[in-house]
Amino acid sequence: MNASAKPICVGDVMKQEFHVIDGKATIYEALEMMKKYRTSLLVVDRRNDNDEYGILLVSSIARKVLAKDRACKRVNVYEVMVKPAVYVEPEMDIRYCSRLFARFSLVRALVMDGKKVVGTISPNSLVLDGMFAMES
Repeated sequence: MNASAKPICVGDVMKQEFHVIDGKATIYEALEMMKKYRTSLLVVDRRNDNDEYGILLVSSIARKVLAKDRACKRVNVYEVMVKPAVYVEPEMDIRYCSRLFARFSLVRALVMDGKKVVGTISPNSLVLDGMFAMES
């Protein structure tokens, strides 16, 4: 990328479609949503304005429910989610976002504009959409 080119930001490559679930929902309900919307991530809603968002990943369900032979109808989302969810701003350069992912071994992060979730970001989006566009 030459020095005068505009950097590619997280907001340019983030996934804008995401689905929100309540932390009190069961893992079974979360799996129903994941299958319906064909996603491996759900945003766990804040309980109030002073709370933080959480993130529920299929990999967390596999580790904390399936591998431990727990009944998904008896486990709540709040028991499995990652909270607080790591988030970045849409204006962040994808190179810095990629470094953040590498430093903390992240697989997903929320994209937030102020206190509002506007999307999600993954290494796949950073590389396949962002890095590819940088080289084009």
